[in-house]
Amino acid sequence: MTTPRLQLSGITKRYPSVVANSEVNLVVLPGETHAVLGENGAGKSTLMKIIYGSVKPDEGSVLFNGQPVHIKNPQEARALGISMVFQHFSLFDTITVAENVWLGLSKSLSLAEVTRNIEVKAAEYGLDIDPTRPVHTLSVGEMQRVEIIRALLTNPQLLILDEPTSVLTPQAVDKLFVVLKKLASEGCSILYISHKLHEIRELCNACTVLRGGKVTGVCNPAQESNASLSKLMIGAEPPQLTHRAQDPGPSVLRVSNLTLSREDQFGVDLEAVSFEVRAGEVVGIAGVSGNGQKELLCALSGEDTRAKPGSVRIGRIDVAAMHPGRRRKLGLHFVPEERLGRGAVPTLPLAHNLLLTRQEAIAYPRFLGGWVRLSQLEAQADDIINRFKVKAGGPRSLARSLSGGNLQKFIVGREIDAKPKLFIVSQPTWGVDVGAAAQIRGEILAMRDAGCAVLVVSEELDELFEVCDRLHVIARGQLSPSVPVAQATVEKIGEWMSGLWDVEVQAHLAEMSGVVVQEAGHAEA
Repeated sequence: MTTPRLQLSGITKRYPSVVANSEVNLVVLPGETHAVLGENGAGKSTLMKIIYGSVKPDEGSVLFNGQPVHIKNPQEARALGISMVFQHFSLFDTITVAENVWLGLSKSLSLAEVTRNIEVKAAEYGLDIDPTRPVHTLSVGEMQRVEIIRALLTNPQLLILDEPTSVLTPQAVDKLFVVLKKLASEGCSILYISHKLHEIRELCNACTVLRGGKVTGVCNPAQESNASLSKLMIGAEPPQLTHRAQDPGPSVLRVSNLTLSREDQFGVDLEAVSFEVRAGEVVGIAGVSGNGQKELLCALSGEDTRAKPGSVRIGRIDVAAMHPGRRRKLGLHFVPEERLGRGAVPTLPLAHNLLLTRQEAIAYPRFLGGWVRLSQLEAQADDIINRFKVKAGGPRSLARSLSGGNLQKFIVGREIDAKPKLFIVSQPTWGVDVGAAAQIRGEILAMRDAGCAVLVVSEELDELFEVCDRLHVIARGQLSPSVPVAQATVEKIGEWMSGLWDVEVQAHLAEMSGVVVQEAGHAEA
C-alpha cells in the first residue's frame, strides 16, 4: 500500500471557550488533492495551523511520509516540505514583496535571486505581481498572489491552501487550477479549503467534512452534488434566493467624472469614473484586484477627501469633501475588504467594535465625549451575533479570536443592522461558508427590496450575478458602462476585466450610429 503523505490521528485542540478540534483523523495520499470542508468555525483553519506548526495540538499524533513528527513551528514545517497559504495573510506591511518572500526561504539565496525567482513564478502561473512593491500598497487580491507565489517557491511536498481563490477572477482561477493539477500529477499533495463547492468538485479527489470540530464524513466530491456537499457540511441545503424585478427609485449615490491621482507610486489613478446607484437596486463592480477598487472605495467612504466638488453626491448633497462620520449621518454605511485592521480592531471585544460605526449606545452629552452604556452595547452586539449566526463566545469575545468567516458575518451584520440608505460593501462573502453566504446575499436583496441603494464591489462573479441588477467593470482605474445582469455573461465580464470593453462598446456605438444614419436616409426618401 502507498504510504500516506500525511496522517493525523486523534488530533484535539481546546481553547478556553471552545473545542476547535476533537479527535480528528485525516489521511492524505501522495499526489492527492484533498478538500477539508466545513462551515465557519468548524475547526478547519485550526487543523491546518496544527499541520503547519503554527498551533500545537493538545492530543493526537502526526505522521509525515510515514514518520512521526512533532512540528514546533512553520520553519520546521517548511523544512519537511509543508507550505501553507493562509486565509489571513502573514506579511509584513513595511517591506517589499521580495523581502517578505525572502524571509521564508533559504538564506543561501540573495535578494536579487529571490526577486528573479518571483518574476519567473509569477509569469509561469499568471499571478501578476511587482516584487519591488511594499506590501502596504497591495490590495487583498495582490497579497494573496504573494502568499501563493511564496508557497510555490519552496517546492512543497504538501501544499495547504486556505480559501486561495476568494479574490481571484475566473480566468485566474482556471490558471491556478492548471498549476495545482500539474503539482498533483508530479506527486505534490494538496490540502484545499474552500467554500466554493463547484471548485472542490472540479479539483479534489477526496474530501473530509468537519462539523463542530469533529469529522462527520469522508467522500469523493466528484461523486457528490453541491446540494449533497452542503448537507454534509451544514446539515441542510442553502436557501434559494429570490431576486424579484422592481423599478428603482431616485438616485442615492451619483459619481460624476471622478478623477483622482494615486496617493502612492504603486496605487492606481482613477480616470473619469461616473456611475449612479438608485434606491431599490444593487449595482455591482467587478474587476481584478488592484485596478482601482481601493482608491474608488476610499473616495466613496470618505477616507480620501481629495475629490473635486460635485464629483460624489449622496442624494443632492455634495459629499466629496466630507469625512466618513458626516457621510454616515447621511445614511452611508461601508464594509471594507480588510476585516482585521479596517473593519475591526483585533484586540477589542465585538461589542466595542460596534463603536467604530455605531453610536446608539453612547449617552448624551456627546460634546463631553459621552458615556458608553455597556449593557446596551453588549445587547446590541448579541443581537447581531444571533441574527447573523456568528460563532463567538459572546459580545466580549475579541475580534481576533473569531474565524475569518465569522468575523466577516459580524462586520457585515453591524452595518446592515444600522438600516442604511446607502450600503457599500467590498467582498461581502469572502471566506464565508455557503449557508452564511446565502444569508448575507439574502440580507442584501432584502435591503434592496426595502428601498436601500446597494453597491457591491466583488471579484466573485457568481455572487455579483446572483444579487446585482446592473454591473460595471473596473480596470486600470477606469469604469466600464453598466450592463443589466440579464444581458451579461461570465465570459463578457471576464473579458471586460482585462479592459476590453472599449472595443465592444465602440462597435456597438458604430452599429447604433449606422442604424441612425440608415433611418435618417429612409426618412429623407
